[in-house]
Amino acid sequence: MGSAVGALLTALVPHLRIALRSFVAFEREKFRSSATSEALGRLNSGWLTLDVRCRIVDMTPHLDQLFQRSSVLRRGRYDRLTPASPAVDRALTELVKGFADNPEGRPTAINLSRDPLIDMLVRPIQDRSLSVQSPPVAIVYISGDRWSQADRCDQLVDLFGLLPSEARLAWAIAQGMSISEAAEDLGLTLETARGYSKQIYAKMHVRGQTELVRQIFLSIAFLA
Repeated sequence: MGSAVGALLTALVPHLRIALRSFVAFEREKFRSSATSEALGRLNSGWLTLDVRCRIVDMTPHLDQLFQRSSVLRRGRYDRLTPASPAVDRALTELVKGFADNPEGRPTAINLSRDPLIDMLVRPIQDRSLSVQSPPVAIVYISGDRWSQADRCDQLVDLFGLLPSEARLAWAIAQGMSISEAAEDLGLTLETARGYSKQIYAKMHVRGQTELVRQIFLSIAFLA
């Protein structure tokens, strides 16, 4: 009996090694997935997949929190992704239908709200091999902000010692506006906006708009 048990254990050793390696790999991927999900949640971002009827097939869990906080996007009846704006709803519906017919369609960005900023990028799913009743045809990346523009400007004032007028300009530039566009949006002359920008760069110790945007988002992205 002893020799038989020993032989059996010896035969099982390679299989145990494989099982242990698989377990370690699974735990590593589980940790990475958890860390990624937490980071996306902190950034108020995530993704979801839609079938041809705009019904949610799968999504990152924390997007439910975004739906609860925001009035511009919700999970409607039959799990349908439903924008509050009828025009956006129609555009999304047509876009997803088009992706169902053409997996090579062009990704499209849609702005849902400017204050707080909420955007989504919709692109087709090329791999249609998933065997489910309602296969996903589009993936939607959603990026939002927990804070209003006024809140973000207050944070820039506190973090970098900017004047409120400078903070408003800095935040507008961080949203992708040029100095001239930001000046028009804020009711400033171009000369005044350029003067503010020089003060902003000096106080934030950056050289130009690219460094400014990076500094802003590195500084405030993870504020609770």
